[in-house]
Amino acid sequence: MKGNIVLGVTGSIAAHRAIDLASRLTKSGFRVNAVLTADAQRFVLPLPFKTLTRQPVVTDLYDEEEGWRPAHIRLADEAQMLLIAPATANCLAKLAHGMADDALTCIALALNPAAKLLIAPAMNGKMWLHPATRANVATLRARGAEFIGPEEGMLSCGYEGLGRLWPVDLLAERVEALLT
Repeated sequence: MKGNIVLGVTGSIAAHRAIDLASRLTKSGFRVNAVLTADAQRFVLPLPFKTLTRQPVVTDLYDEEEGWRPAHIRLADEAQMLLIAPATANCLAKLAHGMADDALTCIALALNPAAKLLIAPAMNGKMWLHPATRANVATLRARGAEFIGPEEGMLSCGYEGLGRLWPVDLLAERVEALLT
């Protein structure tokens, strides 16, 4: 096994692409634990992630496995990388301000200090360029987070511009480069 990745999936139309990302990373030899926010589950279901990664999927802060340790703490301790793809403006704001109201944001706060944080944003271009989002990105970068994307193109909202999730193949290549 090449390493442990926690894949955080947030509520964006691009969430469906995270299924392919989870599959590709698993096939490449990584252990991938998917964590889906409540909003992500409006776009994708846990079952494809569970089937493709062969790991339980965390969908709630209070999801528990066997044993006494909370799943979100165990995942935070074992992760070599927290990869959030797609990451919404809401998620970026929570991370920047230390909000911890779901499993994903709790994992982010409890993350093993040696783990890498790779964030792949996906949102409307005006949201990405808003001063609040730019400030949140700057805060997260100052704390060591790396961003990949977003890219330009046709957005699901009908606009053309910056905001698309970075291509899955390129995301997977960046993960490989950071963890090998």
